[in-house]
Amino acid sequence: MADDIDRANDQAQYLLEVALHRNRHVPKSRVSALFCEDCDEPIPLLRQQTIEGCETCVSCQGLRERRR
Repeated sequence: MADDIDRANDQAQYLLEVALHRNRHVPKSRVSALFCEDCDEPIPLLRQQTIEGCETCVSCQGLRERRR
């Protein structure tokens, strides 16, 4: 049981550090990429306009989020 709590605390600490790091390094306005950084496929214009500073297509973003 203590191992589960330790893992949960470690994960919470990691997520906090990631959020703080992102907050420090996010420019005020970012231009979206035209092509996905992961697969080089074009990013649809609607996604570029909706998600400011997007760097990946929907599929690759989903993969990134599942890996975290």
